[in-house]
Amino acid sequence: MAAARDLKAKETADADVDAVELARRHLVQPWPFAGSVGTEARALIGEGEGIYITDASGKRLIDGPAGMWCINVGHRREELAKVMYDQAMALSYNTPWYTMNAPSAELAMRIAGHAPGDLSHVFFTTGGSSAVETALRFMQFYNNVRGRPEKKLILSRGGAYHGSTYLSASLNGRPRDRHWMDGADELVVKLSSPDPFRRPHGMSIEAFTDFLVDQFRDTVARIGADRIGAFVGEPVQASGGVVVPPDGYLKRIREICRDNGILYISDEVVTGFGRLGHVFASGEMFDIDPDMITFAKGVTSGYFPLGGVIISERILQELRRSNHPDALFGHGLTYTSHPIGCAVALKNLDILEESVLAHTREVAPYFQAQLKTLEELPLVGEVRGMGLMGCVECVADRESKDPLKLDKDVGKRIDAHCHELGLLVRPLINMCVMSPPLIISREQIDDMVAILREGISRTMDDLRKEGVWAG
Repeated sequence: MAAARDLKAKETADADVDAVELARRHLVQPWPFAGSVGTEARALIGEGEGIYITDASGKRLIDGPAGMWCINVGHRREELAKVMYDQAMALSYNTPWYTMNAPSAELAMRIAGHAPGDLSHVFFTTGGSSAVETALRFMQFYNNVRGRPEKKLILSRGGAYHGSTYLSASLNGRPRDRHWMDGADELVVKLSSPDPFRRPHGMSIEAFTDFLVDQFRDTVARIGADRIGAFVGEPVQASGGVVVPPDGYLKRIREICRDNGILYISDEVVTGFGRLGHVFASGEMFDIDPDMITFAKGVTSGYFPLGGVIISERILQELRRSNHPDALFGHGLTYTSHPIGCAVALKNLDILEESVLAHTREVAPYFQAQLKTLEELPLVGEVRGMGLMGCVECVADRESKDPLKLDKDVGKRIDAHCHELGLLVRPLINMCVMSPPLIISREQIDDMVAILREGISRTMDDLRKEGVWAG
């Protein structure tokens, strides 16, 4: 028996070595640097269960980022795997061009039931980037049909992340995302990030909010509302460092959009499906009713690629009443309304509604309070978050809030220490982002924060020894 276990362990280890070597020879990783493109092997993950994953060495790790903000109901949910199998055995695929399937129709109905305002219809995509791309193309189509072909500019913000397809990536407001990449810059107007931590020195939160709103209003006046088709904004800027906007900011922006005929697109690819304790955060947490909501990630808890756009009934009625009934929205994807993805999403929504949403709302305050204790560490400038989203931002000193004097890989240093201690972190230059599976318990939150505290402490020791930081 022991010999059999040893043999299995050796075979697994050999397979892992083979996978690493195959990746170096043949696999192009996402977001590679030119100097290592096509030769890189990243940390190999073998298994997942609950809030944990296991790496190639057999080390068990808390999945701090929940995959990529998406493993909301946790790893290895047998009921999701069973639905995937059953649907594949019943109908694995149908063309959405001239046929349809029942799971997509039911899922659209249930999603519409959770959406705010008059958001009533869903167009399904394959993920977040294609969801944002679809929303933008629908805005263009809408204005063409309405006889406003010049109304196509898109307002976005510093620190934003909206995807990797051409139009969606053009909205991104993180400088490193665009340094070497082209985009539809002629269509996008960038506004300031709504990051209270980075507001001008001495400015109150209230004054900062007024500044952001005035900048938005002035931009509309300067460019002309007749040229601006949409504003796209995440309720919480996720990959920009979990930036929670000031109270009332989003609602005031929504009012300006409504007054000027600008479509408000709420990008809930991250915040949707439980991350903030609700299926959608726009209405429940921020009291706004967008014209469109984009979603992905948590809709299937990462078990199957799926995304979508929820569209206002008003917009659809205006199209149906137009003088161009034959105008064609020439947009679709091979895997639009995929039956397996929609079936998985239905079961995932069952799980969320049954217990996970309520659990998230119950543990979120504890999660935020425990993370906040890390501000005791001198390397930490701010801990911020909402729901089960959190960010630890490290700075050279708290007075200047300057991250540039630090090693730019300080987040990776912290992640490396945490990996040794049993936690996977999402490093973003000088920040560590945490967004664990929504099923995490208070005890597991304690474990996660304790490891993160130790990882930051070890990083501080490293920086002091190297003379990089004297804090």
